[in-house]
Amino acid sequence: MNMNLTKSVSLATVSILTATQLIAQTPTVNEVKPFAPETEYRTWSIGVHGGLLNQSNLIGLRRKFDQVENNFGYGFYVKRQILPGFGIQAEYLGGKVSGSYERNDNSFETKLPWSAALSAHITLANINWRHHQGLIKPYLNAGIGALGFEPSSKLNGVTNEYDQTTELFIPGGVGLKFAVTNDFAIDLGYRLNLVQSANFDGASSGGSKDIFSYAHLGVEFTLGDRTKPSLANSNPVSAMQKEYTEQYDELVAQKAAFDAQKAENEKLTAQLERLYADLADDDGDGVANRYDKCPDTPEKTKVDGSGCPLPEPKAPVVQQITVTDEDRRVVDEAIQNLEFDLGKATIRATSHPSLNKVAALLIEKNFSLKLAGHTDNTGSMQTNMRLSKERAEAVKAYLVSKGANPSRIEATGYGPTQPIASNNTAAGRQQNRRVEFTLY
Repeated sequence: MNMNLTKSVSLATVSILTATQLIAQTPTVNEVKPFAPETEYRTWSIGVHGGLLNQSNLIGLRRKFDQVENNFGYGFYVKRQILPGFGIQAEYLGGKVSGSYERNDNSFETKLPWSAALSAHITLANINWRHHQGLIKPYLNAGIGALGFEPSSKLNGVTNEYDQTTELFIPGGVGLKFAVTNDFAIDLGYRLNLVQSANFDGASSGGSKDIFSYAHLGVEFTLGDRTKPSLANSNPVSAMQKEYTEQYDELVAQKAAFDAQKAENEKLTAQLERLYADLADDDGDGVANRYDKCPDTPEKTKVDGSGCPLPEPKAPVVQQITVTDEDRRVVDEAIQNLEFDLGKATIRATSHPSLNKVAALLIEKNFSLKLAGHTDNTGSMQTNMRLSKERAEAVKAYLVSKGANPSRIEATGYGPTQPIASNNTAAGRQQNRRVEFTLY
């Protein structure tokens, strides 16, 4: 008996150490909404357990032998969770059961090489005061299965040994599961097993069915994607409460944001009303009241930026520009003497004296001058347009260098577009290569 207890304590110690290691390695579990499909959960698990087999029970039933003997039992199961509170599990149980009679030498020992059962696992509650995943889960377990057993007995000095027999049995029990992590639970349970045979203990007198119990401690491991929650640990009521709380908090936050926006809108409306009042123009002079330093200006009065009347404009003094024949002669002489280097816009020195006279004329009489450059049609249009423009600009630059006002001189290039003679003869082309001066 002491050896059996030692084995049970060892199994519990291994379970606790394993749980500690799993807690350190458990990844973050994704939360799911209430009534989420089954695919969002893990539904398969496996369990192993060990404990004590005997003929005692919690409901006062004893069969034939009143001296209880404890023996080590063991088992494992595979469970499929269908609902948070309901699952189906296939299970195995092995070990041996023995007992004796206190008043005589009668005793029995029955070996359990195997048993297989299909049981319903019903979770009575899913209790946790701190988390939405269940922690403490009391449960019921009931099912039906087949049991292989080999009984031997010593009755009234006669030893009986029987071959292995297979019979139906009905397991049913209660227990507690402690969900240490999302992947791991400790299983503490007690089960009664009703064997459909009166010879389980090797003493078939009376014809009543034999019964034995199994108190066990074990562990259960949830299988599958570790980021998904276990369906067996889920608490739909708690999940609904959490979702309701989150939605309520979201509505409260939205209302607070709406109230803040409403207050901001009212503030902006007040600012706009003040702005509209400031921008009103009572005297209609185009200057807002806020900036109008001369209110009540008569209608159609021209005002400055501060709303005050502008002074009456004085009639402009128009300077009479008169170009005399002598002025034209000076310009004609400059045109006749104007020469450039071949194919270039460089003015030859022989042209400088007559250009100096034109510059003096512009300075003295404040004339305006238009310079129009022209070429013949020899060469490309692009080259001729550029050359005519550059030659007109060269004349302007020279006159400005002699003191003429640049704002009164306009230089334009027309290329070969305005010939004054035929380009079919050398003389005609010579006439077309020119810079025209126009005084005004």
